[in-house]
Amino acid sequence: MNAARHRVTNWTLHPDKKQPMELNHPTLDFPEWNYNGVTTHDTLKQAALATPLAQIMKDNGYYTIHAGKAHFGAKGYPAEDLTNLGFLVNIAGHAAGAPGSYLGTENFGNEESKTNIWAVPGLEKYHGKPIFLTQALTQEAPLAVEEPLDKGKPFFLYLSLYGVHTPLMANEKYIEAYLKRGLSPSEAKYASMIESMDEALGSVLDFVDDKGIEKETVILFMSDNGGLSAVARGGRRHVHNAPLASGKGSIYEGGIRVPMMAYWPGVTQRNTTENTPVIIEDFFPSLLSIAGINEYKTIQALDGKDFSDLLKGSKRKEGNRSLFWHYPNEWGPSGPGIGSFSAVRNGDWKLIYFHEDQHYELYNLFHDISEQNNLALIQPLKVNELAAILSAYLIRVEAQMPRDKISQVQIPYPSPIKLETAK
Repeated sequence: MNAARHRVTNWTLHPDKKQPMELNHPTLDFPEWNYNGVTTHDTLKQAALATPLAQIMKDNGYYTIHAGKAHFGAKGYPAEDLTNLGFLVNIAGHAAGAPGSYLGTENFGNEESKTNIWAVPGLEKYHGKPIFLTQALTQEAPLAVEEPLDKGKPFFLYLSLYGVHTPLMANEKYIEAYLKRGLSPSEAKYASMIESMDEALGSVLDFVDDKGIEKETVILFMSDNGGLSAVARGGRRHVHNAPLASGKGSIYEGGIRVPMMAYWPGVTQRNTTENTPVIIEDFFPSLLSIAGINEYKTIQALDGKDFSDLLKGSKRKEGNRSLFWHYPNEWGPSGPGIGSFSAVRNGDWKLIYFHEDQHYELYNLFHDISEQNNLALIQPLKVNELAAILSAYLIRVEAQMPRDKISQVQIPYPSPIKLETAK
């Protein structure tokens, strides 16, 4: 589901309440979004009712394994436990979306003296040892894969490495080389974390090769948001993802355009690039299609489109598809493109509607990937065309909108601008 439909529009952790920064916004009151995450039971409040991907995989004979960051439900709710969402094995996943520590020497945030809501569970055998979290996860995940391999069963591994995410912490194995190259301490930490992720993914690929299953294994790699740039990094803020503007938390391309790679032996072609945009909800039907699961039912409506044909080199026949983003919330840090917004991309055109003052920004991404030239005032017809598409979608999925804090009037869905005022 698209976020506008499922309403888990901000990050979950604490049960039954919004995030603190949402309660203190100077001009907007934010809706009661689904802050308790996803659920398979219609009795839970403020949670998105859905049939999980892993459950469908499991029901069709796949051995389902989760390793790493989960972050599917608030603490104390069923989705905090991944085995309630169709995973047979859960390695180190819980309610929090960041670790208390990446260091085994710090027990990954598990402190004897106090409870830490960010502490990574289930990796006790690595406590006190000089091992980085990403390495521990990629030592454990193959152990879980051994069982289905021994039984000749297909497996689905969802590997989410926690990194790269705050707190920025150095992997001593790699940081020295970056410090010698002149990077600031914070940037050297960040770089060492990226290399740690590289090492982890490489170890998974080595495992696949060693087991001789590379021709039967499909690997998809992607990031859940653009690179961090508003906080914690070294150097000037909001430029770390150049030529893309801004970063994590922003509706600009630095926040939403992320790397994706696919490896499907005998299907994907080496060293090729596919320029058709896809979006996160597309993974649900695509993974099921790749797995050969074509007959299934879901509680929820599916917004995603199967992109497996793109991996096979075919072109979509559906025409000029629109992609949607909707965030009626407050993230916390400030910066370019960060705030409460809705947006649509159609072809090379992208329209952003900022809720606080209801202004539009229009960009042609083919000519202006850095989003430096707002064309809203000189392309009013295109603004109105895309505003109509965006508004129709938000209305169709009953998307939530914030309210003006003083008048308590709901911020309107995108509406056409008057052409005479746009000249």
